[in-house]
Amino acid sequence: MTLAAVLGAFSRPAVDWHALAPEVVLLGAILVIIILDVIDEERFRTFIPTVAGFGLLGALVPVLTLAVDGTDRSLFGDAYAVDNAALVLKALFLIAGYVVVLISIDYIRDGDYYENEYYSLMLSSLLGMLLMASARDLIAMFVALELLSIPAYMLAAWRKGSQKSNEAGIKYYLMGVFASAVMLYGMSLVFGLSGSTNFTAIRDALGGSGDPIPLMTIGILFVLLGFAFKVSAVPFHTWAPDTYEGAPTPVTAFLAVASKAAGFVALLQLVFVAFVGRDDVVQPLFWILATLTMTIGNLLALRQENIVRMLAYSGVAQAGFMLVPFAVSTDSGAVAFQAVVIYLIIYAFMNLGAFSVVMAVARKTGSGQISSYGGLFSYAPGLAAAMTVFLSSLAGIPPLGGWFAKFVVFRAALDAGNISGAILAVVIAVNSVLAFGYYGRVMKEMWMNPVPDGDETPVRVTPSIALATSLTLVATIAFGVFPQIVARFGELSSQLAL
Repeated sequence: MTLAAVLGAFSRPAVDWHALAPEVVLLGAILVIIILDVIDEERFRTFIPTVAGFGLLGALVPVLTLAVDGTDRSLFGDAYAVDNAALVLKALFLIAGYVVVLISIDYIRDGDYYENEYYSLMLSSLLGMLLMASARDLIAMFVALELLSIPAYMLAAWRKGSQKSNEAGIKYYLMGVFASAVMLYGMSLVFGLSGSTNFTAIRDALGGSGDPIPLMTIGILFVLLGFAFKVSAVPFHTWAPDTYEGAPTPVTAFLAVASKAAGFVALLQLVFVAFVGRDDVVQPLFWILATLTMTIGNLLALRQENIVRMLAYSGVAQAGFMLVPFAVSTDSGAVAFQAVVIYLIIYAFMNLGAFSVVMAVARKTGSGQISSYGGLFSYAPGLAAAMTVFLSSLAGIPPLGGWFAKFVVFRAALDAGNISGAILAVVIAVNSVLAFGYYGRVMKEMWMNPVPDGDETPVRVTPSIALATSLTLVATIAFGVFPQIVARFGELSSQLAL
């Protein structure tokens, strides 16, 4: 053997660093935060949120350059892909993470929490989400899931002196570990029967296996049910209300939007690529999950007195709407895939906007009760108007973004062209009306009821929360008035469905 051959055997494999640039930039921001923390935690404390924010915006730059390049890239033996679908979803995660950083700044600083660790953990979780968007292999997907979940467990219990926060973290951790175990067992069954962890290879194995294998059915169910926990689908939603209420409010917003979106991204890849040949398992499962999640989430939200718990159950119900396209995945095809992505994008902005207003109001009232929003319009008309926009959008009222999100899901159900799809469409319509009951209650408090304590001192809105509210408000209105903007992103992302 020649010297060149020996050296070649030990040479590093070729790596497409442009394809990995978003992850590398974000990892660099995490390392900078950790180094600054080691050098002098107190000295750099006020600088850390800026590093986190610029790290997220910096990671968005290579996402844009990759989109302009337009070349689909595959790495690590087809386990990691960078295509239009991955880029759209990565951009969503980064923008949502940036908004969460904005609403976190004053909350974390005023609470005298450990800022450096907070932002490094949040960015680490977002790094897992970026990996999830490109994962095309069961192992890569599981690693991404654990990377995004483990920091989130710690963030949920960030208020160490609060019993509710500790309870939130423990519940989230225990349920998360159980879901991961179930999912991993299902993945082992799928791998054992298909002979591969690659999504495309699994799809080919399922398509050529003849009669369905019962053990494969169990494996698929376990994998999908594991991710049903992550998106808080009924009956795997029980962790959400207590975790959302006990966790710091910015973390609640992060879990309700970015973490949930990551779960749906995984489901998109599994249902539309890996398990595309097993609609006999996938569609009935998601039909039941979607119907239960929409209905039970709305009914429980109607009973809530705390606005964070109300938004938690609202998030459960919204997840039910997003599960509908999976129930008609084979019949509606690319339309169903696009519907999920469009709903995720719109949901992220309107839900983050609602949480930004909740944080601004809580700084004055010190309460999360819905009754504390009484007379909000009289002393904070801007916040009342913004909250009305976000709640109306969540309810699906035109011309705000939520109406288009509901419309594309409704269209996907009808495009199935069968009885089950038509029944789902009716369930969507009924639940859309039902949801207005609790959104309308908050709006009534703000516009028609008196201030509970008579204190009409104006709310001091910090610049970071004002910026977060403005960004989400503009996006929520723009997506409703010009739906072709978000529809275009849905079309670009549907590459996975083809």
